Amino acid sequence: MPSLYDQIDTWIDQHFDEQVRFVQALVRVPTDTPPGDNAPHAEKTAELLQAFGFDAEKHPVPEELLREYGMQSITNLIVRRAYGKSGPTIALNAHGDVVPPGEGWTHEPYGAEISEGKLYGRAAAVSKCDFGTFTFAVRAIEAVARPQRGAIELHFTYDEEFGGEYGPGWLLSQGLTKPDLMMAAGFSYEVVTAHNGCLQMEVTVQGKMAHAAVPSTGIDALQGAVAIMNALFAENQRYGQITSRVPGITHPYLNIGRIEGGTNTNVVPGKIVFKLDRRMIPEENPAEVEAHIRSVIAEAAKGFNIGRADEGISVEIKRLLLANAMTPLPGNATMVEALQRHGEAILGEKPPAVGTPLYTDVRLYVERGIPGVIYGAGPRTVLESHAKRADERLDLEDLRRATKVVARSLCDLLAAAT
Repeated sequence: MPSLYDQIDTWIDQHFDEQVRFVQALVRVPTDTPPGDNAPHAEKTAELLQAFGFDAEKHPVPEELLREYGMQSITNLIVRRAYGKSGPTIALNAHGDVVPPGEGWTHEPYGAEISEGKLYGRAAAVSKCDFGTFTFAVRAIEAVARPQRGAIELHFTYDEEFGGEYGPGWLLSQGLTKPDLMMAAGFSYEVVTAHNGCLQMEVTVQGKMAHAAVPSTGIDALQGAVAIMNALFAENQRYGQITSRVPGITHPYLNIGRIEGGTNTNVVPGKIVFKLDRRMIPEENPAEVEAHIRSVIAEAAKGFNIGRADEGISVEIKRLLLANAMTPLPGNATMVEALQRHGEAILGEKPPAVGTPLYTDVRLYVERGIPGVIYGAGPRTVLESHAKRADERLDLEDLRRATKVVARSLCDLLAAAT
């Protein structure tokens, strides 16, 4: 007689075409963030889940909060599947919001086309695919193992790109959930137990506009911004000497990802705005990192202004995001062990437990004492997935295999003795 694990695998194989269609339907509903109008995707997800007998609670975030935040709509979903009074409650979280597609696609960004065994589309790999991984893993264990203890919650949220405070952060802060363990969307060939923190800031450099024919009558905000950016890039060189003890994480780094300003080519720019992203390794103190960045900017602006006959540039700094690093909690060991054991059985190799230089919503659970890991359907690297680039894609066999690993692991975690 086939083992319980073999029966789970067989169920997933038998329903795999249905699972692929489910993921395709999710990819085809755009969730570009910005602008962040994500409630329609939640409505579609809830409709699709209802067809499986899963009732999705809808938890909208008030519009007035979102307007201040820079988004249009968020409706987060919770699906609760209770099996018995004893045992853990395990949350499975994936996010539906994504960055806009950008240029360079050879496949329609929201077409969910399948070519040579890969599903193409924005969020195919990060992380609408794991709406499918987690949903069908739960369906499989309910159909085959019929768990009698514990509970599973599906958390499908829509604020990862802006930091998660109105995604999982909203569900947790409102007291809508308090799981014992959690797993978040990830890739198949590693179990992530730690990740970087992230500080994002907006820097406004104010000068004075002038006609380009008489530039001395103005204060060039762009030259001032360049001086500040050069100081920040010098810091970035220094970060290479600071190393993390967490496998998979190397060193801090800083990126300036957006610059805007000026009015015309014949006008000395009076205002420049740039946005920076500073990744923090788990060993760093976020408050100290932010204070140091602010001091570097202030010193660079002061240096630019020294010796000037006019008043010089002024600088305003606004924090956009401060995401703490994720660090392992002792309670995640059983989940890590289960995922590694079944990963080895399904993938033919044991997924290592490592850190990642990304930052994720998992930190919001870990900050509240909920042990978590990152695992789901995807390739070995972000680069391979084309996440946040043109032609994002998911190898469908990775989806199949990850669903089996997750389902088997959930079966073990819910069957374990209290």
